[in-house]
Amino acid sequence: MSGDLPLRPALKPLSLLYSLLVRGRLWCYQTGLLRGRRLPGKVISVGNLTVGGTGKTPMVLWLAERLAAEGKRAGILTRGYRGSPGNNGRAQGEPQSDEVALLRARLKGKAQLGVGPDRYRNGMALARHGTDVFVLDDGLQHLQLLRDVEIVILDATDPFGGGMLLPAGRLREPPSALRRADVVVVTRSDSVPALALEGVIRRYSDCPIFYATTRLDQVLRLPQLAVELPERDWRAGHFFAFCGIGNPAAFFDDLRRWGMQVAGQRSFADHHAYTAAEASELERAARECGAEALVCTEKDVWNLRNAGLSGMPAFCCRISLELPGDAVWTLIEEAIAGRSKVSQ
Repeated sequence: MSGDLPLRPALKPLSLLYSLLVRGRLWCYQTGLLRGRRLPGKVISVGNLTVGGTGKTPMVLWLAERLAAEGKRAGILTRGYRGSPGNNGRAQGEPQSDEVALLRARLKGKAQLGVGPDRYRNGMALARHGTDVFVLDDGLQHLQLLRDVEIVILDATDPFGGGMLLPAGRLREPPSALRRADVVVVTRSDSVPALALEGVIRRYSDCPIFYATTRLDQVLRLPQLAVELPERDWRAGHFFAFCGIGNPAAFFDDLRRWGMQVAGQRSFADHHAYTAAEASELERAARECGAEALVCTEKDVWNLRNAGLSGMPAFCCRISLELPGDAVWTLIEEAIAGRSKVSQ
């Protein structure tokens, strides 16, 4: 948002209007004027307060893999940004959402996916095929669907989006939305002092807080992702980093924290679909700064399909969320078993 700073005063009235709409909508659900619907199974919501990347997708993956390991028949309900509606995630000849493609590739059938804006309809379709535990992706603002557990993800590097609601800031809801949380997971928790953020969270919620870090699992060669670059090689090489995600600075910081030598970097808008011209420009910029290869996020891979990177080697980082697993999972199980949320 740094480039938008001069516009913020002009956008403040729109942020006020947006805030009134958000609060009014929540009030309608809280008072029963609008009613959420319940699926025939347990619903675990994973959401955030801000637009942009907070580590929500790695959290969804963590939950889905844990549910599968526990023998649960899990399903993921996701809107599928820029994807096609329907339970298969895409229609004939249409592009698949980058996040949906990533979930499918990583989970390999461990969980079913219901893709599209109507989460209730897609959830009912999955239920007819045996799904009985649903992970509601990006669920905090999706008040139409009742949930049993509300997990809110906060990025420690920018937890409250500059303190202002859209469009002047990055907040989708005010921080008071933390009152609805059963669990708060702070991602990139090694980036800032945890106690300072915890003090702010405690103004709104006394729910358990867990701290997570981003772990680099593999550096994989594009486009097939079938070849892993050994750690000794990626530590020795010089890379030009690029990405089209919600929080690019966090990715670039992670690369350096993991020990990768970043000779240059460039960011694009979230979910950016790369063109052949942009691929050529990235390769040119990489050569100019002395990089030997390109590196991006795993989500970017699905948006590079039409770009044709061929001038130099390109790799992506496959990551996972590192959590105090047993403690988080035990709490989620207790919340599911103990009660169901009947209001938002």
